[in-house]
Amino acid sequence: MTSATAGGAAKVTPPPADSGKRKSVTGTRRLMAAGFLLPALVLLGALVVYPIGYSVYRSFFDKSGDSFAGLDNFVEIFTDDTILTAVKNNAIWVVVAPAVSTALGLIFAVLTERIRWGTAFKLLVFMPMAISMLAAGIIFRLVYEQNPERGVANAVAVSVHDMFSEAAGFPKARPLSVHPLKAGGGGSFVTKQPVRAGEQVLLPLVGVPPAKMPGDAGTAAPAPTAPGKVTGTAWLDFTKGGGGRPNTIDPKELGLKGIKVEAVKDGKVVDSATAGANGTFTLSAEADGAVLRFPASNFREPYNGVDWLGPSLVTPAIIGSYVWMWAGFAMVLIAAGLAGLPRELLEAARVDGANEWQVFRRVTVPLLAPVLAVVLVTLMINVLKIFDLVFIIAPGSSQDDANVLALQLYRSSFGTDAHPGIGSAIAVLLLLLVVPVMLFNIRRMRKESRR
Repeated sequence: MTSATAGGAAKVTPPPADSGKRKSVTGTRRLMAAGFLLPALVLLGALVVYPIGYSVYRSFFDKSGDSFAGLDNFVEIFTDDTILTAVKNNAIWVVVAPAVSTALGLIFAVLTERIRWGTAFKLLVFMPMAISMLAAGIIFRLVYEQNPERGVANAVAVSVHDMFSEAAGFPKARPLSVHPLKAGGGGSFVTKQPVRAGEQVLLPLVGVPPAKMPGDAGTAAPAPTAPGKVTGTAWLDFTKGGGGRPNTIDPKELGLKGIKVEAVKDGKVVDSATAGANGTFTLSAEADGAVLRFPASNFREPYNGVDWLGPSLVTPAIIGSYVWMWAGFAMVLIAAGLAGLPRELLEAARVDGANEWQVFRRVTVPLLAPVLAVVLVTLMINVLKIFDLVFIIAPGSSQDDANVLALQLYRSSFGTDAHPGIGSAIAVLLLLLVVPVMLFNIRRMRKESRR
């Protein structure tokens, strides 16, 4: 400090001595910081460090945990067919599910950027994230139901199929043992004798439940004879309540509306007709001397859709349900990155003559590369531990084919004939698979923070 003297000269007064040492921001408050961190460290140790350490320790012991097994449990992972299927399926999950989810998220984010209802669309796409994996598994178990009357996927598949390929009307129909028809090969039926013009032909069938008959089928009636033509009746030879006579048109019996009848000579179809509501049909003079045939197309089983949860499609089907849930997550993150892109670069590319596809491929995607990497790595870590969807959606008959490491860990640790040693080895394997991806993500985040 300075003070004025009589002579006008300034006198420098030394500052007062500190009564004690100055407090260091980091030095004297370490104890306080440790006190605040201690609960979190205890929880971290109890919930993360200890389980990891114990799993590593337990993976080297046998089923009972009393004898040291060395690397036998790890050898079992790569020699057991069921666990190898889980490893293979995990590889498919890691490659396909994150890539498809990220690609769809990118497409949705870019396409909805310039439309007025883009926000509403993004909300709809993101909504599945609010559903738990358990609930989503139950939803998609019903979606993939084999019965088209219950499963949405097969209801759509059957509807599309029937638009282009007419469904068979009478899949269970057959003639009686004493009957003018016989098996013609390939699921067809033919008359035992050739038919003649001007004669009436009776073609009765059984085996069609009345409830499955066409709703507009009428009462069967004898076909009127026509000179030079072959006429006949195809009907369901069954009287509800009993009392009917075989090979005879009884009053309450229904015509087989829509059934196809062909006239065949020397292996060639010379004429064909479709029965009307009362089952009657008429063939031209070309049918004279021919045998009549019900082609197999009348009797084939109806198309019941795709076996989504069968051994060959169960894994792609479950991946589809995962993409339905997580494409919205990818879209939101990518849309946030897209909003921060410098628009002048995009406009400069357009001014230079680039079309929208070139702008997207050569400008937008490279600028979004850091965001895409974040989304891709996050989803890769997520699918490595996928469990809920596979456990809920895959039926018992296909669960081995849809098996993944997290599900196998559960089955090996807590299922029938559990082997905790193998379960712990699978847990260690999952940890080893996740750690490199996490380290890559951490390194990338640090590199981004230095920019």
